[in-house]
Amino acid sequence: MTAQVFKNVTDPYVGQLTFLRVYSGVLESDTEVFNATRDHKERFGKQQLVNGKDLEPTAVALPGALVAITKLKDTHVGDTICPPGTKAAYAPFEFPTPVVSFAVHAKSRGDEDKIGTGLSRLADEDPTFRMVRNADTREMLIEGMGDIHLEVMMERLKSKFGVEVGLTTPRVAYKETIKGKAEGSYRHKKQSGGAGQFAEVHCRLEPRERGAGYEFVNEVKGGVIPTQFIPSVDKGFHKALAAGPLAGYPVVDMRAAVFYGKDHPVDSSDIAFQIASMQAFKQVMMNCNPTLLEPIMDVAVTVPSDYMGDITGELNSRRGRILGMEPEGNLQVIKAQAPQAEMFTFATGLRSITGGRGSFEMGFSHYEEVPGQIIPKVVEAAKKEKEEN
Repeated sequence: MTAQVFKNVTDPYVGQLTFLRVYSGVLESDTEVFNATRDHKERFGKQQLVNGKDLEPTAVALPGALVAITKLKDTHVGDTICPPGTKAAYAPFEFPTPVVSFAVHAKSRGDEDKIGTGLSRLADEDPTFRMVRNADTREMLIEGMGDIHLEVMMERLKSKFGVEVGLTTPRVAYKETIKGKAEGSYRHKKQSGGAGQFAEVHCRLEPRERGAGYEFVNEVKGGVIPTQFIPSVDKGFHKALAAGPLAGYPVVDMRAAVFYGKDHPVDSSDIAFQIASMQAFKQVMMNCNPTLLEPIMDVAVTVPSDYMGDITGELNSRRGRILGMEPEGNLQVIKAQAPQAEMFTFATGLRSITGGRGSFEMGFSHYEEVPGQIIPKVVEAAKKEKEEN
């Protein structure tokens, strides 16, 4: 027996319904089967033949039958079902990559858990719909094939799970880095009743090549900073990396070297050196010509030849770079790179220009420096958002 899952539906009365097509052999009710795609066993209960909108209980299903099963633990669209001890697996379905994304926000407090549950159920039903959590911006994102697709999914979330959400343009995961080299120091001294705090850290910051990440270098000689406090300096630098001085975005691609410092036999401590190194890092970074980096996306737009000029103009207006064009039958594929910040509304523009006859795919490529005239706008927007929060 072999069968493949082609649909998942969440029913408010019976829970999840999993729809399969039987390709060979006989599928029986109340039996144990094997999910060959995910390598685990499932227990099938009562099965029902699908006849239009009606479901008819049946003990056996023959090849060609469409069957609905309830309450399967971990079986999804495209999975192959076969008897235990066998390893038959059909090729998984290929679905288009989502191209439009929105950030999801609960309209009522306390609905966050219900939103997560509802969105995951909807994602099981529709493989072209995704729910992801962006670790950089800490936002919950939904992704789909277009803005109308996502609006429909949010209406389904409201009607099936009773949750209302607001959709906003996602934040861009900017990063900060430096283009120059500088050094400086900071002395942390705090005296209050009882034990005080003292630490002095001298550091040097310099840029690294794009994508190289952060590197810590210990150049202290003569024990001017005791060995046990060197990790504290590194911890302080790491804390400073979390939020850069320009707009509070994470700092990347730089080398931080500590080369001198001072301690106090009584008042020096782990936390004192962390504070001193963090403040030294922030002060020195402002003298290193700091700048912003933005994510650049690979874009492939497929359109009829008549729209080539309009689409290349649209991409250029979004700070895109045209990399090349390739014929694909009667269509043309335009390959380009463009900043993510400019591409959130591209689907709407493409549909308007081509009358719905164009499509595109997009994926992350690399980080690139933000043009100088745009940096002040990004910094101002970040400060405004921080004040509102």
